[in-house]
Amino acid sequence: MRLAVAASIVVLGVAASACGSGSTAAPTSPTSTPTPAPSTATTASPAGTARQQAVEAYLGMWRDVAAVATTSDWQSPRLAAHATGDALQVLSRQLYADRYNGLVSKGTPTNAPVAQSVDSPYEPKTVVIRDCSDATHWLKYRADTGQPADSESGGKHLINAEVKLAVDGSWRVTRFAVEGTGSC
Repeated sequence: MRLAVAASIVVLGVAASACGSGSTAAPTSPTSTPTPAPSTATTASPAGTARQQAVEAYLGMWRDVAAVATTSDWQSPRLAAHATGDALQVLSRQLYADRYNGLVSKGTPTNAPVAQSVDSPYEPKTVVIRDCSDATHWLKYRADTGQPADSESGGKHLINAEVKLAVDGSWRVTRFAVEGTGSC
């Protein structure tokens, strides 16, 4: 049960980076023809694209869980948007247990997933993700009173997840393991 509770107290958050390109052109004389700027488009590798899409699916799963955990809606179809198989079963069971026990989650989780490996550089179908999530500000409360469910303050949890390419072309988390508080 403790592992299941830890699984539902996982952190979300997205680290985003932006990049830009700038160029300075030499002034041209009225009679010269401007030269076109070189193309900056690059083609992403299949493995790189798979890593990115798998991380997005992983983050999507935890966003979905955070949203439905506010009511412990264990039957929400939103859960299947980014999770399947064992992962979906674990999430549904935990939310069912929370509903049965009169618990909901409040707050905002954060996370920092990293794609650790891809099964193929050319036709990837599985990506393994490692995340050190922080549930300090995403806690369980009694639905009837709004009081904290216990005296635990959340904390950091190591999560290892497997994300697979589905037959419809989407990426979904198929399984994950959440370690105890303080594991990262």
